[in-house]
Amino acid sequence: SIPAVIVTDLGGPEEEAGTVPPGSLPVRKLSSSSASSTGFSSSWEESEEDISSDPERTLEQTPAFLQTLDQQKPRVSKSWRKIKNMVHWSPFVMSFKKKYPWIQLAGHAGSFKAAANGRILKKHCESEQRCLNRLMNDVLKPYVPAYHGDVVKDGERYNQMEDLLAEFDSPCVMDCKMGVRTYLEEELIKARKKPSLRKDMYQKMIEVDPDAPTEEENALRAVTKPRYMQWRETISSTATLGFRIEGIKKEDGTVNRDFKKTRTKEQVMEAFREFTRGNCKVLNSYLNRLKGIRATLETSPFFKCHEVIGSSLLFIHDKKEQAKVWMIDFGKTTPLPEGQVLQHNVPWVEGNREDGYLWGLDNLIQILTELSQSEDLH
Repeated sequence: SIPAVIVTDLGGPEEEAGTVPPGSLPVRKLSSSSASSTGFSSSWEESEEDISSDPERTLEQTPAFLQTLDQQKPRVSKSWRKIKNMVHWSPFVMSFKKKYPWIQLAGHAGSFKAAANGRILKKHCESEQRCLNRLMNDVLKPYVPAYHGDVVKDGERYNQMEDLLAEFDSPCVMDCKMGVRTYLEEELIKARKKPSLRKDMYQKMIEVDPDAPTEEENALRAVTKPRYMQWRETISSTATLGFRIEGIKKEDGTVNRDFKKTRTKEQVMEAFREFTRGNCKVLNSYLNRLKGIRATLETSPFFKCHEVIGSSLLFIHDKKEQAKVWMIDFGKTTPLPEGQVLQHNVPWVEGNREDGYLWGLDNLIQILTELSQSEDLH
């Protein structure tokens, strides 16, 4: 699925509320009730949302109501695209000031609605609701969005949760997807049962790496879904470090999603240096929070008995040097059979359901520790 922008005007006009920098894409304001989505589930079709790396191609495939009025595409010359107050990747709502339009861009258009009292509504997902309910009674509660039950709005069912950005002023945000794979074992099994050749996935593959397909795949100009799913994990730090950066938004609205081929520790460290501007206070706040999460995961009954797939760590800091990290997105987190537990730090072999979450978190902590120490020296 292709990311799309949903813009909902929640309040009176402010000077900056509707402004878009020259040369960027004008976006029509829509009422929240006009947005629609297939929602979040563990459907294996949803494992493909993040591969298109060509911003112009993404815009071409955006629904018609999001195109410019004259249908002209903007020129995109850099991977860093400046779009004021617009977010292109995070699954969480970006609410910048009380009366600003509510803007959300994620893999599923219309998955969110604004709510009152520092809350957001996320399209209902049975799996995520089950997880959030359990997490509210788990030691991990301080590290996940507060959950306030489900509600029905405009005929749609939503999970109501804390807006993590509410306390920040012009936040910088990073989404890190955790684990050594972002698909469930059942998704792989389903894909193998119907091993049809996919030309669209071949296209996505060569878009990222023209040399990736085999001679046979090039001749067919198609790949099977299992092949594509497993290849996708190997091109990023998901395979090498147990997590990958999905995207970064800076306080000025600059957005970068170009991390699909970020694989090495040095590349990840440079991305964090850019994200934090080498601010030691912010880095140390992040480190302390990550270490707190790490220690709590060790004692969490929830974590021991769940396969955590497709979940992210959301990093947020602002110009006041406030900095926090939360665990988010539990739509693909699934309970294990009774009596079974996971280590979360041993290699995944198909059938063992290991997710590599702790291995990724340990690597993340090590990278930020080294970065903090190097910035201290400067």
